[in-house]
Amino acid sequence: MSNTWVLVAESSRAKLYRVNGRLAPFTEIDAMVHPESRMHEGDLVSDVAGSDGGSVGQGRHVMDNKHTAHQHESLQFARQLASRLDSGRNNGDFDNLVLVAPPEFLGHLRSNLSKEVMSLVSRQVDKNLVQKPAEVLRAYL
Repeated sequence: MSNTWVLVAESSRAKLYRVNGRLAPFTEIDAMVHPESRMHEGDLVSDVAGSDGGSVGQGRHVMDNKHTAHQHESLQFARQLASRLDSGRNNGDFDNLVLVAPPEFLGHLRSNLSKEVMSLVSRQVDKNLVQKPAEVLRAYL
């Protein structure tokens, strides 16, 4: 683990650590929050799903989006984190990257990371450890 960044994230918060060696301590270099991801669905949308009025066929039909507002916010946060990681890669801040996130959010991260950043990912842990102290993370890595 030389010059490694460890991103520990979930849909509403993330911590970024630097580890400069296998036994070196974790140094927190950034903490990010996305409060919109913690909001209730009803607080994120201003109205109910639309309706086509049901003038033809079998009556009214509700129009729905592919993603809920909560999922949309989670995707937004994954994009922000991916941008942060891309910036770090461009600056040469890390040679190695470890991703730690719950399975669904880990998928969001992977789909938003550039291929250059993905090429630096050495490990992926599908657990929600964002509230755990840094010492606990070492056991998973």
